[in-house]
Amino acid sequence: MPEAGSGTSRNRGVNRRPEEEVIERRGPGRAQASDLLARFRKTAGPAAPAQAPSGGAGTRGVAEVTADIVARAARFLPGSTADAETDLFDAGLSSVNAVELVAVMARELDVRVSLDDVFADARPRRLAQRWAAAAGLPTVVPEAAPAAPSPNGSPAIAPVLLRASADEANEDLEMILADLALADRLPFSHQAEPVPPRRILLTGATGYLGSHLLLDLLRQGDAQVVCLVRATDDAAAERRLADALAGFDQPWSAEVRRRVTVLAADLRQPRLGLSDEGWESLAQEIDSIVNVAAAVDFLRGYPSLRQTNVLGPLVLAELAMTGRPKPLHHISSVAVFNEVGIEKMGEDDPVAHIDRLFAGYDKSKWAAEAVLRRAREHGLTATFLRPGAIGGHTRTGVYNPRDLSTGLIGAFSRYRTVPAFKFMNLAPVDWISKVAAAVVFDPKAWGQNYNLTGRAETLPELVKDMKLAGMNVRVANWRDWRDDLLQRHAAEPVPELDFLVRILRSPTAMKLFEALMFGPEAGAERTEMFVTRHRLPMAERYGSQAQLKAFERMAKDGVARLPSREDPPYLSFRERTKGHVGPIGEDRDTKCRMALTLSIASMYQVVRHRKIDVRGQVTCERLHPEPLRVEAGEIWVRPDEGVPLQHGSDHPLLRYRLVLVDRDGGRWWLEGWKTARASRDFWKQTRTIEVTIGREGEPASLAGVVRVPGKSYVPDQIDGIRVDPRLSSQEQRLAKLAWLSWFFVQVGMGLAEPSLRVAAELLDLRRDAIDRDKDKLQRKIRKLMIKREQTR
Repeated sequence: MPEAGSGTSRNRGVNRRPEEEVIERRGPGRAQASDLLARFRKTAGPAAPAQAPSGGAGTRGVAEVTADIVARAARFLPGSTADAETDLFDAGLSSVNAVELVAVMARELDVRVSLDDVFADARPRRLAQRWAAAAGLPTVVPEAAPAAPSPNGSPAIAPVLLRASADEANEDLEMILADLALADRLPFSHQAEPVPPRRILLTGATGYLGSHLLLDLLRQGDAQVVCLVRATDDAAAERRLADALAGFDQPWSAEVRRRVTVLAADLRQPRLGLSDEGWESLAQEIDSIVNVAAAVDFLRGYPSLRQTNVLGPLVLAELAMTGRPKPLHHISSVAVFNEVGIEKMGEDDPVAHIDRLFAGYDKSKWAAEAVLRRAREHGLTATFLRPGAIGGHTRTGVYNPRDLSTGLIGAFSRYRTVPAFKFMNLAPVDWISKVAAAVVFDPKAWGQNYNLTGRAETLPELVKDMKLAGMNVRVANWRDWRDDLLQRHAAEPVPELDFLVRILRSPTAMKLFEALMFGPEAGAERTEMFVTRHRLPMAERYGSQAQLKAFERMAKDGVARLPSREDPPYLSFRERTKGHVGPIGEDRDTKCRMALTLSIASMYQVVRHRKIDVRGQVTCERLHPEPLRVEAGEIWVRPDEGVPLQHGSDHPLLRYRLVLVDRDGGRWWLEGWKTARASRDFWKQTRTIEVTIGREGEPASLAGVVRVPGKSYVPDQIDGIRVDPRLSSQEQRLAKLAWLSWFFVQVGMGLAEPSLRVAAELLDLRRDAIDRDKDKLQRKIRKLMIKREQTR
């Protein structure tokens, strides 16, 4: 036995620094549960009471109200059953359903509890107890019977029911301490044999990270993967997995199906809900376990999350230690460090004090690591893989719509404000998945802790990225930022950000965000060494370039907002033209002038879409005695690319499309073309626009040519470039240089294309010319064959 308080591991084969829980390292010996509870009572504020019932509700007892709540909750749980101890979220209740259930309870039962009460603990018994406590009625909870031993002689890993407590924070801690004790019931085993796996059990494959990890496990080795999926049977489980992969742009091809076995099981149940034969068979067949499954909800309390996030890993630990020893690779989270004021978040640094964690999710991830650390003392080879925030895929752009980072990025872009923070530990899902899969296949890496957090984002870097993207943001302290976001969302709701708003309205979020905003950068020295040794992509900051695909997709889905012409222009300049127009087919006898302002909202706009916004006015007496205002306008840069098949020496360089409005409300359209030709007069081509004009809904009635005078071209379009004054002088110079470099490259390519087309024609390289030669040769052959037949 190790010396008390030393933290020395019985597991001598694991090369790691000793780690201890706060309950095991206070003072000279182990802390007593009563001591820790006493400390917790001093720091935890009283829980918000549920609203007292009115009318006849107070005449009913807790048991009756519990039964009533179970009956009403059944409406929102199609295909599922619930009892007094069923967590309704685990049974399928959604956040929207929770709002509706609270309303139904108040309306039909006269039982009033808050939405926070439901998220804190969604068991009907606990909801009834909260109601009763607010009414001053007695709350009685029966003791749970001792867990029966499992068939193999080891104690079953099963939930523990606790006596009700008026202080919810204390009950959380009591429950956590009871869950930690469950690890002591695990059997003892030897270390797993250090050989790469051949048959892997994967949980959470239908989730965001799990679906990507499944494919990376298949790519990095030749192992078979057994996916544990919650469903009524194996066929339904396979359909659910296929749908989930398709939803994340992942393949469900014949090769994937050949190497994947889908097993209907439930991580929340003892022995995964399998029969004794199924459990023993699985224990003998697999040689590695990867646990990605987790209930991720920052509003739910520890009692609502423990079944999946704590007891589930314990069941997997029991499976890993049954029969042949198997390594368990557990996807944890840097949330285990979410203590306000924590100074270090290294891979082997002590995790947070449990009594200083506030969110139920953080507590559940802390407790999962704690029980698995105890399981290590029984011989379990357990690896902790800790992502931070998980960003979108750098190539496909797929993102997790319920990840906190998604909501934050969407809010930053939509409201143009950011909270002052120190670090954001954020990495793309494809990098996290690739590194995690490599760890699974490397026995030398097992039994260690890895922070899969990439390189942290800092506030100055984020602000700079958004500025250069045309999204100038205001920095506020996080509480002001939160209040501003809630007010603006209330005024103009954005359904895609409802989940973030619900989190920010929770009292728990105040402390949770304080820990997130001011926490340190996660250290990842071991991960960096592993990545280097395996020649994997190095961790890079998940900045504007890395998240471009995901941001585009978020904008398309309405979560984020791209810069637009409604925003202050990122860069702008003037363009003045003069010329003449006239009726179609007649002389150009009327002067026409355009005084335009060309602008872009961001470099993204031109690089991705090659479009420039246009404002200004057009003066033409044939249209109206006074100038016409440009109501909407854009210019496409090089609207057609490549060397067309048809012969011709002209090529579109710029295309103008304007909607004009006169003082009397008349509406007109104007279309213009700058055309490149195979000639040496490039200067004239870049200044000449051929225009056609017509009334809205009618064909063109006027046509002509206007030109940018040579003397105004350089002063307006080069020297006259104006960049957003909110950028620094250095950033303004960089923006101007980036624009000129991009624009002149595009114009140069456009001017070269007609010459390339002519060259292709002269050299007979075009496809239609080659086809004509083939046709000529075939005709000659047919003529020769006909003559030969005739001569016979």
